[in-house]
Amino acid sequence: MKFALSWLKDHLETAADADTIARKLTALGLEIEGVEDASAALGAFRIARVLTAEKHPQADKLQVLSVDLGDGAPLQVVCGAPNARAGLVGVLGLPGAVVPANGMELRKSAIRGVESNGMMCSTRELGLGEEHDGIIELPADAPVGATFADYLGSDPVFDVAITPNRPDCMGVYGIARDLAAAGLGTLKPVNAAPVAGAFACPVDIRIEDAEGCPAFYGRVIRGVKNGPSPQWLQDRLKSAGQRPISALVDVTNYVMLAYGRPAHAYDLAKLNGAVVARRATDGEKVVALNGKEYTLDSTMTVIADAAGVHDVAGIMGGEHSGCADDTTDVLLEVAYFDPARIARTGQALALTSDARGRFERGVDPAFLDAGIELLTRLILDICGGEASEVLRVGAPPLARKTVAYDPALAGRLGGVAVAEDEQRRILAALGFEAAAGEGAGWTVTVPTWRPDVDGAADIVEEVIRVHGLDAVPSTPLPRADGVAKPTATPAQIVERRVRRAAAARGLNEAVTWSFLPEGEAEHFTEGDGGLWVLANPISEDLKAMRPSLLPGLLSATRRNLDRGAASVGLFEIGRRYLRGEAGASDEKLSLAVVLAGEKTPRGWKSGKAQAFDAFDAKAEALALLAEAGAPVDNLQVMGEAGPQFHPGQSATLRLGPKTVLARFGMLHPATAKAFDLDGPVVAVELFLDRIPPKKATPGFARPHYAPPALQAVTRDFAFLVAAGVPAGDLVRAVKGADKANIVAARLFDDFRGQGVPEGQKSLAVEVTLQPGEKSYDDAALKAIADKVVAAAGKLGGVLRG
Repeated sequence: MKFALSWLKDHLETAADADTIARKLTALGLEIEGVEDASAALGAFRIARVLTAEKHPQADKLQVLSVDLGDGAPLQVVCGAPNARAGLVGVLGLPGAVVPANGMELRKSAIRGVESNGMMCSTRELGLGEEHDGIIELPADAPVGATFADYLGSDPVFDVAITPNRPDCMGVYGIARDLAAAGLGTLKPVNAAPVAGAFACPVDIRIEDAEGCPAFYGRVIRGVKNGPSPQWLQDRLKSAGQRPISALVDVTNYVMLAYGRPAHAYDLAKLNGAVVARRATDGEKVVALNGKEYTLDSTMTVIADAAGVHDVAGIMGGEHSGCADDTTDVLLEVAYFDPARIARTGQALALTSDARGRFERGVDPAFLDAGIELLTRLILDICGGEASEVLRVGAPPLARKTVAYDPALAGRLGGVAVAEDEQRRILAALGFEAAAGEGAGWTVTVPTWRPDVDGAADIVEEVIRVHGLDAVPSTPLPRADGVAKPTATPAQIVERRVRRAAAARGLNEAVTWSFLPEGEAEHFTEGDGGLWVLANPISEDLKAMRPSLLPGLLSATRRNLDRGAASVGLFEIGRRYLRGEAGASDEKLSLAVVLAGEKTPRGWKSGKAQAFDAFDAKAEALALLAEAGAPVDNLQVMGEAGPQFHPGQSATLRLGPKTVLARFGMLHPATAKAFDLDGPVVAVELFLDRIPPKKATPGFARPHYAPPALQAVTRDFAFLVAAGVPAGDLVRAVKGADKANIVAARLFDDFRGQGVPEGQKSLAVEVTLQPGEKSYDDAALKAIADKVVAAAGKLGGVLRG
């Protein structure tokens, strides 16, 4: 919200300068986004009088001016403005001055062969408005030679960020109230003296939607003369970033910006019959003041007459009933609309306005009478005419909330003890009424313009922010003696380790939305829990909470491939959101990897480009699980990776038959088609929340490493097994045959062909043995070998002879 210092001083008696006010507003919680002073950029511009204006010898549309700066040494200036003439007093930019509108530095130059010593400026060139049809014309008595900045005077404009919980500060008067409470001046009372009506209101006003519009106050003013609003009013609106339109429209905008009270003026001649606040009918249409047509439904409140809808209530008026230059009679509307209804309507229509921003936050329901009287007085003073009596239909919700409050809470919750007398002063200055309650407590009555205050904690906030947040002492948190304990949780440590490991393996980290289109989310939904669907999403395409990280990564992969990436390797660590028992929310930490495109590019050595396959996905899954602390040597490779994966080229890694730690493999063609992916795509999903935690070890330091005294021994075994036996199962069985002596086992050959019976394969395993106190003898090695053969035999393995 923007407003000028002079506008603020209309409501606040203060001698404070702009810097002091800006600092105090920020201290009050009204953050200053900027302070602009247009006069600060005008110091190099001078007031000048045109002595003569002669036609340019080389250009029909240019004139050569002789300009007086009051020092007796006229300057020659070339000017193309149609209103340049002898005797005009305007603004001259001298060489070296920077034009605010475009940043151009003025220089002495020749224009069509005639020297020009500067530029006579228009309003738009100086950043003071949009007028640019001619140069600025000042009064004849303007001080020639003075700087234009001094002539204008300094009137800084504040740009304040108003948070959604402060509707009372959506008007200059509310901001002035906060500053007065903070001791920066005296708040001036609102001068809303009733205007006596000369006749009864001739328009029938009715409410048929009391829920959406509890109160509608109306008044007719006839005999008005519309036209440009006075300069003071235009200046106020321009400081707020508003474009002056006409006196009748500008007055309603002024009251809204000054007091946070939106209102509307209808051209009475364009209305037909009674004016009714009602629900729209499905399919009903209206052309708003922005020139766009909107289709309404029965959940929306509108203002209509016998001919149709004239206003999307509380948001924007209709184009065909607005005031024009020939308007002579107007109907003023000052109403109270339900904030929730306004918010839903604005969201459904994608229609924003200053009025909507105020109504959906909650305007003061007790300001209807004051608002209509202020509007009436301004219109009568500026446009003339005579006013009818006020017609009041319905009643606004004027019930005031009361809060039980203990003054000691300021110290306990706010961190600073504030004297009770000072707390009473602050609350009274903000419009609260504090009366004695039970015991030492108070009963605080909340003003109607503060719908955000609900409890005692809100009262503490009001007291502390006005008293000064800088008065809250800095108090260190208690800290135990000795070495600081680690702050990261085990889950956070795991997350950091796997993130670094994935990046070290050449993968690029992606951060995708936690929300998905419902169709993509349903593709990865499993079980009976269903999806979490947002009731108020930021977009219809981001409506469902993700049940898996893979949909977001697959969409990111598609975008990269569409932009020409030959190889894509992405990973993401985040939460997946599941419906627990009885619909409870369940967040689980996961890691997902997607590999697509070329694994290795084509080359003279490797030949054709090679694509990723399921074994690449398995390698990523095992490496990252190992980094996460999972017992990878004990994992079993099993099927049932899910319908999203290719059934013959995917698997799961399980700790036991039920605990799935990861799933990996080629993407199912149907899944790839759903995400518009061509070519082979492999994916990995690690369920980090299912990895069993490490057993706690006593002490802080790790046990020291003692290398074995004797050299390790390797032995090779080749077994014939059925072709369907997984090699991993055989390696696991061999390694577990003698845990005291076997420290490692790995597969180094898988042969099928001549010498191997049909339906079987030959698997060769290298076994590493580590002697303890003495070297192995032949008997010991034979005993170990017998155990290995026996373990393989349980899987149907036969030692090849």
